[in-house]
Amino acid sequence: MDQELLLWVRGAGLQIATAVFVLGMSYRMLHLLMLGRKKSLAAARGSEWAGGLRTMWRRSFVLPELSPRGRFTVVSGYLFHIGFFVTFFFLSQHIALLRAVLGFGWPALPRGVIDIAAVLSLAAMIALLAHRLVDPVKRLLSDFQDYLTWTLSFLPLLTGFMLLREIGFEYVTLLTLHIASVELLLVAAPFTKLAHMFSTFIARWYSGAANGFKGIDA
Repeated sequence: MDQELLLWVRGAGLQIATAVFVLGMSYRMLHLLMLGRKKSLAAARGSEWAGGLRTMWRRSFVLPELSPRGRFTVVSGYLFHIGFFVTFFFLSQHIALLRAVLGFGWPALPRGVIDIAAVLSLAAMIALLAHRLVDPVKRLLSDFQDYLTWTLSFLPLLTGFMLLREIGFEYVTLLTLHIASVELLLVAAPFTKLAHMFSTFIARWYSGAANGFKGIDA
């Protein structure tokens, strides 16, 4: 039964999840782009493209003046995203899968580096969850989807780390759980706040483009 379930999640399950992700995310982003902005009747005082790119850069890579709580959230968020990126794109098994799909690959990072990235990412996610539960404002603003997206992001990292270290269950069970957790993430992403993996950059560009058109350096 375990082998049959593994074959399904590695085959039909992964294909279905990937199709839902690609089609759902394409529709979501296309819908966002088609909303656009109302055409301004005022004369342009600056470049929309320059303003959009400038805002994308500043809000992605420049840490503004923040309160200690705000800085904690930003730094922890970056640790999680960087760790997730490193484990996904530079683990040898993942690279082999991507090579089979894309037709090319790249060198993998040492296992020790992957372990450190995964542990830091998991720790950052736990810290962010604890902060959300403890901070009265964040706790008040949080809804079911916030905790759902946290869980869907946490499980692939956790099961992947358990799989590499063979912790808790047999290899086949761990592999099945890991792939299934990734598929849940793929299926849910277009319909939840996880869509921010693409929409964030579009929103930042629109905001910067509007300011750039007005000649505002923001």
